[in-house]
Amino acid sequence: MLYLRLMIVLSFFCNALPAQERTTIVVDQDGRGAFRTIGAAIESATLLKKPVTIFIRNGIYAEKLFIASSNLALVGEHRDSTRIVFAELRSNWTKARDNRTDGSSEELDWGAGVINIGKGAADVTIANLTVHNNYGSLHRSRDHQFTIRGFDATRIALLYCTVISDGGDAVALWNREDGMYYHSNCSFEGWVDYVCPRGWCYITDSKFFGHNMSASIWHDGSADRDQKFVIRNSSFDGVPGFPLGRHHRDAQIYLLDCTFSGNMADRPIYWPESPNAVTWVWGERHYFYNCRRDGGAYSWFADNLEDADGTPSESQITALWTFGGRWDPERSLPAVLPFAVMPSPRNDASIGSAGRVGFQWTGGRSAVEYRLYVGNEPDPPFHAVVRSNSYEMKSLRPSTQYHWRVDTVTETEVIPGEIWKFTTSQ
Repeated sequence: MLYLRLMIVLSFFCNALPAQERTTIVVDQDGRGAFRTIGAAIESATLLKKPVTIFIRNGIYAEKLFIASSNLALVGEHRDSTRIVFAELRSNWTKARDNRTDGSSEELDWGAGVINIGKGAADVTIANLTVHNNYGSLHRSRDHQFTIRGFDATRIALLYCTVISDGGDAVALWNREDGMYYHSNCSFEGWVDYVCPRGWCYITDSKFFGHNMSASIWHDGSADRDQKFVIRNSSFDGVPGFPLGRHHRDAQIYLLDCTFSGNMADRPIYWPESPNAVTWVWGERHYFYNCRRDGGAYSWFADNLEDADGTPSESQITALWTFGGRWDPERSLPAVLPFAVMPSPRNDASIGSAGRVGFQWTGGRSAVEYRLYVGNEPDPPFHAVVRSNSYEMKSLRPSTQYHWRVDTVTETEVIPGEIWKFTTSQ
């Protein structure tokens, strides 16, 4: 019976991986898809020997999810209207499992989050939806409440997601050895250390809001001196006096082109005194470039990239650079969103030479062609019809800010893209 249901899966997405066909499974609470629950769709995906996209129609899904397989994408119909909401307190979960596991933290934590990504899973994408651990709102607790919890998993991408926890450790992807995570155009909200990766992590064009007086970001980069946490072109806000970050073990944190609200405390990223804190072996490695604060800057986030290992320039610091050349998510992630994303030049970039530029983007999932708009006006004019996800444009002027967007044309509609911008040098 399950096999027959899988055979009627709707496969209306474009082939996002040229060498591998993607299968799409539709989840719809009203029964118009292959499954009514996301969990059932994830279980069915383990039977397929190819990449799978689970397309989730709008609704509130009160589910706890377990992902144990690779090459899986969870994609919502609409970021605000496709919601996965579940209440779980980490300490309650681990206490109930304490006499049924080997006692290791990973065994105890398996299931402590709303979305749980298991050992060995890789190439998991979560996109265009909201995930919320709402235990704190229901029970007035702000203790650890994982929203997305990863174990020995790698190459995890969050795209156009809203991730909320009513407690600490909202996004806890904890593969200390070789974990690599990419997050773009997301919104993160929570209490203590609500974005806390271990390993390598790159976040761009995202928003952070902290409700606590301990820290918003946290990093464990102690397993390899090269491990780094890079946040680019993002904004931070929170309750009055919120501090930016801390870490109990060695870390390497870069913040570039970020904006801090006037509520941020005058407190550098710090070493916390606690029972599980370990003295930093490699010292204080916190690097900043072109960061701004409403109401005036603090001296501790002045530009200092020249102090980092290898003295990288700001243009060198990309996702590919962050992951040491081992993963290029901006060019390899599947086209699972309906609109064009992950532009090159990146949004708000300064490109080193005028005269010509090569545009590139990850396409919309059902695209048959694209309409490219480019100009130096905020609402750029139409420029060309493009049948691939790249285009070279000549005759750019120096010292000019350009705006551009890519509309996705499908067989049935035109899906407008967002407007990106870049500036040419002299």
